[in-house]
Amino acid sequence: MTKKFFALFALIMSSMVMADESSLYNFSWLDKDKEIYVLQNRRFRKDGKAYVGATGGKTLSGAFVDMYGGSVRGGFFFREDWGVELAYGKGVGGENTVAKGIREQGTVPFYRKIDSYMGGMVMWSPFYSKINTFNRIFYYDWLFGAGVANVTTLDNRKKFDQEGSLTSESTISLLWTTGFRFYLSQSWSVRLDFTGLNYRADRYGKPQGTPTTRKKVDYFTNYDVGIGLNYAF
Repeated sequence: MTKKFFALFALIMSSMVMADESSLYNFSWLDKDKEIYVLQNRRFRKDGKAYVGATGGKTLSGAFVDMYGGSVRGGFFFREDWGVELAYGKGVGGENTVAKGIREQGTVPFYRKIDSYMGGMVMWSPFYSKINTFNRIFYYDWLFGAGVANVTTLDNRKKFDQEGSLTSESTISLLWTTGFRFYLSQSWSVRLDFTGLNYRADRYGKPQGTPTTRKKVDYFTNYDVGIGLNYAF
């Protein structure tokens, strides 16, 4: 899944046009006295517009869990290139076949998964482009965002000694995203997002032959890829 996402990302990047509306292009194979101007006028603009949207997707991190989820986002661009966004995400899922295989060997794999998060980001959208395919031109923006979020995690620390429910814990996380908005109309767009959460939390483990668990603070990273719809006002 990760390889497919990065292949798609590379394909989109190969078609990016990083030029403003006054850019001048010189083609060496033409007469040197001739100049060609390429106008990249923005057909769909974000300046002064608010938007809401929802995405669904899959978590790419976590060796012992398969997680799916979605997010609800809303934001406002106060300039064409700059804006702010609020995001809420929720994840669902459980242990995968790798974890079950480890359990069959008499070992309990420790895992921590994202239950939900809520945060805000500053958004930057410096690039825009278009793709001509199937006799139709698709316009899109490339977005970047960075901020902080409150994250609620679930882990299985209680299951080292006995069967029990998952332990819930809240922490502050770095929240960042990069993605593309493919415009269907001035109001509607399809959004492809890659979102990361980086946070510190306790990592529990049970060394072989010891009666109790022990913990240490460690860094965790969660990556989500999602696709959904945005509506701009």
